[in-house]
Amino acid sequence: MKHLFIISLLLVFAFQNKGLSQVKKAKHVILIGFDGLGSYAFPKAEMPNLKKLMEGGSYSLEARTVLPSSSAVNWASMLMGAGPTAHGFTEWGSKTPEIPPYEVTKYGIFPSIFSLIRDQNPKAKTAAIFSWGGIGPLVEKDAIDVVYNGETEDLCLDRAIEVIKEGETTFMFLHLSEPDGVGHNIGHDTPEYYEELKTVDSKIKQIVDAVASAGLTEETIIMLSSDHGGVGKGHGGKSLEEIYIPWIISGPGVKTNHQINDLIMTYDTGATIAWILGLDVPQSWRGKPVGDSFDSY
Repeated sequence: MKHLFIISLLLVFAFQNKGLSQVKKAKHVILIGFDGLGSYAFPKAEMPNLKKLMEGGSYSLEARTVLPSSSAVNWASMLMGAGPTAHGFTEWGSKTPEIPPYEVTKYGIFPSIFSLIRDQNPKAKTAAIFSWGGIGPLVEKDAIDVVYNGETEDLCLDRAIEVIKEGETTFMFLHLSEPDGVGHNIGHDTPEYYEELKTVDSKIKQIVDAVASAGLTEETIIMLSSDHGGVGKGHGGKSLEEIYIPWIISGPGVKTNHQINDLIMTYDTGATIAWILGLDVPQSWRGKPVGDSFDSY
């Protein structure tokens, strides 16, 4: 009887950890952030590579930004697992916190996914590659192996592909500035905006192809999201066109062709990455892993 009880416990433990073992196949996580990519555009957008990523994974087109629906505050929230009243970055171009952060790491700002990785897995390599200089103040540079602020999107993409092909980086964040530039200069929901989305889609293909050519597809999770959408030539407001952003995840252990109906906030992104990599999160984080995107959670 005692032996049966022990066997039952082992079976329960194995069942509960089935999903965790599947996700642990992922040795690499790539987070691609497209500035100003609003979910409102997806029904009209000609983006076969993006839609293939969605079909091969889990997705929501109703993930939400924090307010204001602007850049720095939302990129910070995405990477820091909490909202602006916790991390302190509250504006479009915040370079220093306007609100004193709840806590500050030894790297000088509120804890992000980068410091979690560095402190809990010092041998893991990370990269932050970005085309907008406003990302710089939001990342803990001393906790990151590769920090690259490229002058153009193409340079950033080339550097990201180099990092992927090296096959050593556990987590990479790639920020690209479009389609935000077109949104500001010409307008959201315009023919020019949708034309730019074709270029955005080609960049997704280059990243996916780089992962495949490096032989890393079976051990890499690719995530894709944005900081905000837009209306007219702007953003920052409270309309759904501004606050609804895509949230897409694909890779080992992830449900396929699955639409996530749970509420996703942008700060859940950092928490999901931490869960995939088996990291403990600080008490100050408010994000939680998007468990419905995994085969078992």
